[in-house]
Amino acid sequence: MSAGVPFLVCGLGRSGLAAARLLCGEGHSVWAVDEGNSAQARRNGETLEALGCCVQLGVALPPEGAFGLAVISPGLDVNAPFISELKRRGIPLVSEMELGWSRFKGRTLAVTGSNGKSSVVKALAECFEAEGLCAVPCGNYGLPVCQAVLETPDADWLVIEVSSFQLETCSAFRPDIGLLLNLLPNHLDRHGSMEVYGGLKAQLFAQQGPEDVALAPPGWRERQPSSSTGKGRWMTFGAGADTDVRFEAGWLVESGGESISIVGSYFDNEVLGPNAAGCWGAARAARVSPEAIQTALCRFAPLPHRAQPLGEWGGVLYVDDSKATNLSAMLASIRMQSRPVWLIAGGRPKETDFSAAVPLLKERVKGALLVGEAAPAMAAAWGEAIPCQICGTLECAVKTAREQAKPQEVVLLAPACTSYDQFPSYIERGASFQKFVSEKG
Repeated sequence: MSAGVPFLVCGLGRSGLAAARLLCGEGHSVWAVDEGNSAQARRNGETLEALGCCVQLGVALPPEGAFGLAVISPGLDVNAPFISELKRRGIPLVSEMELGWSRFKGRTLAVTGSNGKSSVVKALAECFEAEGLCAVPCGNYGLPVCQAVLETPDADWLVIEVSSFQLETCSAFRPDIGLLLNLLPNHLDRHGSMEVYGGLKAQLFAQQGPEDVALAPPGWRERQPSSSTGKGRWMTFGAGADTDVRFEAGWLVESGGESISIVGSYFDNEVLGPNAAGCWGAARAARVSPEAIQTALCRFAPLPHRAQPLGEWGGVLYVDDSKATNLSAMLASIRMQSRPVWLIAGGRPKETDFSAAVPLLKERVKGALLVGEAAPAMAAAWGEAIPCQICGTLECAVKTAREQAKPQEVVLLAPACTSYDQFPSYIERGASFQKFVSEKG
């Protein structure tokens, strides 16, 4: 890259702000642009202008001129005209995550998958902390990676939640330990097919060398092109006896080695137990002691809006899993419940076929209370299997659940959809659910 050639930072949310701050701190000339002109973008732009950045908001296409590199925030669609123009001009693209990682002097553990990433990242960071190490959860959960590097440059570990969106613009990213939790239909509205989506997830491992460690469910590696699976030391995890690390009736068991009990913990169930096995494998690869791992997993508190128990009202348990934004996550959330379920689902759908849920719904769910844009399609797919009521709004669904649920049953918000038809994010949706439950419970 020629001296003085500026960097272009695309997107002025948290990730873009962090990337621009990091580059300014290194003495680079930085242009920061955003297609929008929100209040937050304006505030972030003012911060960057004070650091000497050139800021442009409300732009439809990249500014003219030569740029040595374009840093892409994860929310930007790489197929949209803005990024397509960067590609046409031959400007190299890099994700904010890879930029931050490239500046970090410590070691990196990266977690990807369709469901459960944030909880596993939090649990792994707590495993490191229980061992007396400094670990920063970052990426798609926690801080942007560039911000983590700026604020904690001497950390022992970055534990990065990696999304398929971030992997779209990665080329050199090479974690010391990579963990793929699962691969289920998700974000197909953006990626188009499971083949493309799975190929992006495989990029987590593509640059790994023999001294690195790669963990995946059994059989996953064999289904990938050899060019995408890297040269790391491979381990498998799950609930089966043919894995290197497995969950088995409240225990995590290492093939031919250590085992620990996680009985009664958040992870002690058929859905999250395999994820805990992945935690065990990754933490042990990082030389964390079994005692520290057991301590962290057994005291783990769930993140907000991720299968979060809210308490009981009239003997009915209410659970907030607003983060369950696809069908696979909804089914996993239902399987985690030990009581008959009243399901609140719906929103803006990522998928068009909801019929795969029918067998589990017939087995575990007493009725579905449906909201948002997906409600008619869900009712059509499920109506012959279980009672379905189109409630329209979340507030109405909570009111209906309160009238119909009986003691020793559970009211579960697991929407299988995004929130964008009625709420800005799953966080606001979950907070509203909690508010309606506490007010009307």
